Amino acid sequence: MTPQQEFWKWFSEHESELLDFEINQEAIFDQLSNQLKRLDPDLTFEFGPKREPREFVVSAGGIKRAFPSVSALLAAAPKLERWRFTAFRPRRIPLNIVEFRGKRIDPKDVQFSLLDDGTTAGIYLFIPGYRDGDADFKQIGYLMLDEALGEYDVESKVGLIKMLSPESPTDGDRHLLSELPMRLDELAMQLRKRFPQ
Repeated sequence: MTPQQEFWKWFSEHESELLDFEINQEAIFDQLSNQLKRLDPDLTFEFGPKREPREFVVSAGGIKRAFPSVSALLAAAPKLERWRFTAFRPRRIPLNIVEFRGKRIDPKDVQFSLLDDGTTAGIYLFIPGYRDGDADFKQIGYLMLDEALGEYDVESKVGLIKMLSPESPTDGDRHLLSELPMRLDELAMQLRKRFPQ
């Protein structure tokens, strides 16, 4: 049995507890985390709302090196009637407010500029309250990008990512964060036409 099959065997054996994890969240999340860490220390997870099928997302935590571990685990996933398994944090509509270490940022207050260096897309993200070197705001920025674009696209379609305060002087138009998926997809299509594989 492969390590991935062992994980899904454990998941299936604990299916009822996982489906209703809210009853004993800390204990079941600790167990689930330990099971994932056996496969790769960077794997993380998310659950969708309590309805069937319930979504279970396996994430690389935004770490590209761990992407193959996510893909391998999801390739081995069984068909379970009460679950929908998703590789990588997907795009979310509408975007959620992000709360992290006492900081709360509404995506409606966040703007971006999309950069095109001729070969790759880049992003300036303007976050209210951002101060240079503030790791919490950087984390919030990446969580917002994952929500807007999905974890896979953030790592595979975007080069430079820079968090800035709204007061930072920069060239280029600024747009609401909610427009980022459409604008990035358009730019990615243009880049593919310029550089067909």
